[in-house]
Amino acid sequence: METTLRRRFKRGDGLRTGLALLAVASGVVLGGSGRAARAAEPSLARFVQDRFAIGFWVDPPPDQQTEARFAEIAAANFTFIIGNFGATTPDAVRRQLELCEKHGLKAIVSMAGLPPGQLPDGPACWGYCLADEPGPAAFGDLRKMVDAIRAARPGRLAYVNLFPDYAPASALGTTNYTEHVARFIREVRPDVLSMDHYPIFLPDQDGRDGYCRNLEVFRQQSLSAGIPFWNFFNTMPYGPHSDPTEAQLRWQVYASLAHGAKGVMYFCYWTPAGDEFPKGGAILRRDGTRTRHYDEATRLNAALKNLGPTLMQLTSTGVHRVRTQDDPAKALAGSPVHSLTPGEYLIGAFKHQDGRRAVLIQNYHIAYSLWPTVEFAAGAGTVREVSPKTGREEPVYDESPDMKGLQISLDAGEGRLFLMPEKRED
Repeated sequence: METTLRRRFKRGDGLRTGLALLAVASGVVLGGSGRAARAAEPSLARFVQDRFAIGFWVDPPPDQQTEARFAEIAAANFTFIIGNFGATTPDAVRRQLELCEKHGLKAIVSMAGLPPGQLPDGPACWGYCLADEPGPAAFGDLRKMVDAIRAARPGRLAYVNLFPDYAPASALGTTNYTEHVARFIREVRPDVLSMDHYPIFLPDQDGRDGYCRNLEVFRQQSLSAGIPFWNFFNTMPYGPHSDPTEAQLRWQVYASLAHGAKGVMYFCYWTPAGDEFPKGGAILRRDGTRTRHYDEATRLNAALKNLGPTLMQLTSTGVHRVRTQDDPAKALAGSPVHSLTPGEYLIGAFKHQDGRRAVLIQNYHIAYSLWPTVEFAAGAGTVREVSPKTGREEPVYDESPDMKGLQISLDAGEGRLFLMPEKRED
């Protein structure tokens, strides 16, 4: 049975709204089989992410599921879809999977009211939607469904999306958000962590630091659990939210990357109906025409697809916030960057699976470019940049050769990814 729930909750920084969908098939007899499945579960039963996830919430409605719609999604450089709005019957899900396979997309699809043993499957299927923003009272039943899906569909993801950290204690079951996420991991044992957090970008309300705090919880918890994390970010005006600029979209994406996200998802692709979204303004309007966000997403996603193979090989080792008033050398202590021209930055530090170090340098501003002088923790000739245009490793280009040191440019919200040799212990 599918139930759509609407939740509204309030903080000092305004009203936040969200759609919640709980799609746990009823009538499935699990009994003790969940425990037995866990005891005998082979490693192949677990989902393994094979590409960087670029997706969205709210796929096109059923009457728009044509060849052109899926070609349009692929042309915007998405890598997967969450398809539990546009396909909610078994036949519609099977058709959705066929179109995704044809256009090189993966899909997390609706369970369509089916028990695990009857779920549609195929090469394009990453997994199945179980729940959006469940409270802790649902964790036990979700664990049974996760185990049942692993037993019936080995290697497929049982997908659950969590509340953001600004949800009330009554929804989280605790005043400690870290404990909420840790409890979910202990009790549900997911293969991917996922959450939605939509920062406000207004002159008198700046939600960026809060967004990063939420990402930091997910970074730490995903590392502890040894699983990737994904997150939704805001793409449209609703409630107190302004319509994001391209720089604000870019900032949300690269802040997620700096924290080690292995997937980012737009809210929303198709503009949902209802009184929560009277302004419209998602990537596509309700009539199927494109907003400016389609071309913006296409550009952002192209860079993500090129960076993705490298991002999938990185493990986060730390995040450093550098503010204008900070001594950059102190703020960057222990990172792969020794110094930067003073300014507003977010620095993600990583270890590549081949042993090299990596660093993502992001301009924290959403309205101004930066042109920093950078000193890496390695010889300048040994540093390589992963090109967002090709995905290849290239020598770092000095954009101001007449100035002392190495200069790079960063557009508003932009991040750039660099690789350097493995650190040698003295």
